[in-house]
Amino acid sequence: MSLSAFAFAVLLLLLTPGPTNTLLAVSGATRGIKASLPLIGAECAGYLTAIVPLVFLAAPLLIDQPAAALGIKLASTLWVLLLAARLWMRPPSANAQGGTTVAAVYATTVLNPKALIIGLALIPAAGRGSLDELLQPLPYLAVFSLLVVIVAACWLSAGAAILRRLATTNPLLFGRVAASCLVAFALSLAGRAIGWI
Repeated sequence: MSLSAFAFAVLLLLLTPGPTNTLLAVSGATRGIKASLPLIGAECAGYLTAIVPLVFLAAPLLIDQPAAALGIKLASTLWVLLLAARLWMRPPSANAQGGTTVAAVYATTVLNPKALIIGLALIPAAGRGSLDELLQPLPYLAVFSLLVVIVAACWLSAGAAILRRLATTNPLLFGRVAASCLVAFALSLAGRAIGWI
């Protein structure tokens, strides 16, 4: 896959709503863009934590291990449901300190199934023959990291611009809507993992 085709595919995938993007939008709405900027680094670090081992070590091994991929998807589902429960029970307030943490964004991104798609299907696996084959994924990882930063900034901005009023005027409704989005995503993920969807 060419770098331009890769960039387009990754851009579409990253723009798709999911658990990490929901957390970024919630933080943009409740804390504002400036206070939420460290979350961009957490997302990038989370993706790289998941993708680099896939590209350099696991890609050839996981092809023959569908149970491992299923386990990762189910763990992701449980994490997203936990996040939804937290948002439902303790909705964020635009006036509250804290909110979405770097650790929550990092963990959510590590468990994000998008990382599996990117690491196993979009970025070429590192070869074992020559140095060139070993380094083949590096330009893809660089482009990917740049796109993560750009898209994360868009999600923070969307939260700050579009959702802030709802988070300020009705934090309970805001938290419940965000939690419902996460539950829908978790059900979709679980359905695909066990073959219902």
